Amino acid sequence: MIETPLEFTSHGTTCRGVLYTPNADSGSLPCVVMAHGFGLTHASGLAPFKEAFCNAGYAVFAFDYRHFGDSDGQPRQTLSPRKEVADWLAALNFARQLDRIDGSRICLWGTSFSGGLVIAAAAKDGGVQCTIAQCPMVDGLASLLGVIGYAGLMQAMRLTWHGTVDWLRRGLGMSPRYIASAGYPGELGMMTAEDCQQGYVPLLADNASNYVAAGVSYAIPFFRPIRLASKVACPALVLICDHDTVAPASAAAKAAERLPNAEVKHYPVGHFDVYRGEALVQSIKDQLDFLARSDF
Repeated sequence: MIETPLEFTSHGTTCRGVLYTPNADSGSLPCVVMAHGFGLTHASGLAPFKEAFCNAGYAVFAFDYRHFGDSDGQPRQTLSPRKEVADWLAALNFARQLDRIDGSRICLWGTSFSGGLVIAAAAKDGGVQCTIAQCPMVDGLASLLGVIGYAGLMQAMRLTWHGTVDWLRRGLGMSPRYIASAGYPGELGMMTAEDCQQGYVPLLADNASNYVAAGVSYAIPFFRPIRLASKVACPALVLICDHDTVAPASAAAKAAERLPNAEVKHYPVGHFDVYRGEALVQSIKDQLDFLARSDF
């Protein structure tokens, strides 16, 4: 597998990624455009997916969002769903222009938070050949209600308070108010179900951090790519973790029902289990089978 660092511009900010190809002499290849979920970088636990796609003859272009990882953008660790959808569209347009890539054969691949982002990006672009959404967060309102369900209303109020402080600080030109992306039950964090800390932290690469600017707590309930699902006409694979505490399985199933050309796979595991063990092996197999059937 050949790795080629590349960079592109998204709304005036330099984003960086890596193009992975099966070998240096590869001709025009179909390409999987990939990025990670909430607050993570493409170097954080996605290597098995990149390798599997390249071994099957596909190129992979994996990138980091603005404000995260190897990409530029200040202040750091400030997550905006709207900006990340824009980054997806910029990365997609960039990949289409690469000499080694067949621009008519692009798959958008997302997991967790980016599983919802690829639905939004595919709906807005209208020209990708297929999408893969693994344990996707497709309804921020449902996820917020999930937080209230396992952590209580007080946790939601704490997140709102710190989010307010963050926006006030940034509005005054001060540094953001940061909170943990994932924590243990009872701690302050965006994800604090029983499996979150021990599932999220092991994924962190050297260029990733377990914190985000708290203002994202305001944006999450309004991030609802489920409302755009009906506009995604291309084949779509939705991989659902049935015991998901982060991205409710019921919301993912509803989104799949609205996708005009969807295939659904269920796994009897939690949100973070799909990155390791048997669930990982099965997920990769299902994804490769889907790409082959899609003539991608």
